Amino acid sequence: MNILLVEDEQGVAGFIKKGLEEEHYSVDHAVNGEEGLALAMSRQYDLFILDVMLPGINGVDLCRKIREQAIQTPVLMLTAMDSVKDKVLGLNSGADDYMTKPFSFEEFLARIHALLRRKPDKLTEMTHHELRIDTIAHRVFISDNEVALRPKEYAILVYLLKNRGKVISRAQMLSDIWGYDFNPNTNFVDVHIKSLREKLGQFSSFPFVQSVRGVGYMIGSH
Repeated sequence: MNILLVEDEQGVAGFIKKGLEEEHYSVDHAVNGEEGLALAMSRQYDLFILDVMLPGINGVDLCRKIREQAIQTPVLMLTAMDSVKDKVLGLNSGADDYMTKPFSFEEFLARIHALLRRKPDKLTEMTHHELRIDTIAHRVFISDNEVALRPKEYAILVYLLKNRGKVISRAQMLSDIWGYDFNPNTNFVDVHIKSLREKLGQFSSFPFVQSVRGVGYMIGSH
């Protein structure tokens, strides 16, 4: 699952990003409201985490602007302010939940899981042949065997499965999964695909990830 974190305090942002990636989430980080708004409007996310005290567009206004674009992605607000008035202001802007700093990471994860489950149209399980993905717990199974994937390998597999039947170029994967504008001729994607295939291949001989020479990769529609 893809999360957008908008937080200008580098120490806090680094702590959150590292912790979420260890839980197999893919995290994009913006340092101000303008950058956060641009990302929110250009990419698809499963959750927004917005700090209230941001330079430029603050978190409350950013949340309001996101909602004005009819984007219904869940929003978790973070702030050092603990007054009821501040919380009401954040929730009235369209936020779904509100956490006051400092907070325990365990509670933070529980809030995130609750928000992701609350999203009504969220697909909680994906299947393809004997492959099954629990998108809430971020666990991958082939038959009864769990496949241990790194965060980016998991993100690639889910991304390809969501685009089943479509050929995805390396440049598109770099942009949508990593958020980087790399040279499409780099082998960055290929290295991750190779590792993903090897891990899936430990439990099945089925060619889940297919290569299309000179174009990219895909998961077949059948």
